[in-house]
Amino acid sequence: MNLAKRLGFTPGQTVAEIGWDNDCDDELRGSVEEVTGTELLDEEADETVDVVLLWWRDDEGDLADGFLDAASRLKDGGCIWLVTPKTGRDGYVAPGDVHEGAQVAGLAQGTSLVAAQDWIGTKLVRPS
Repeated sequence: MNLAKRLGFTPGQTVAEIGWDNDCDDELRGSVEEVTGTELLDEEADETVDVVLLWWRDDEGDLADGFLDAASRLKDGGCIWLVTPKTGRDGYVAPGDVHEGAQVAGLAQGTSLVAAQDWIGTKLVRPS
């Protein structure tokens, strides 16, 4: 199944990508663009979006701050897909850190699943 469809991306969604680096999974990125029919917006774009694809590694600082920055880009009803390296990979982020960061940022943590070969995706939303 298409990676982006498994994560719930749909046609017409606008998606901002934060934290891109050369270790990011190009198959997932391409899949998101294919399913949504739109190009990923980079960190410099200032429009509000339906989804933020947030690539995060353990050494990137305070995760709650990253969540707050990402959430500031969202339209009402939007979500963040946090994408972190799998267990045992460089930059692995412990689930407890994700949970704590989400709580501090006022976000509800939802589904976690394999997002790509070396990455785990965790969905975060603003509570309604």
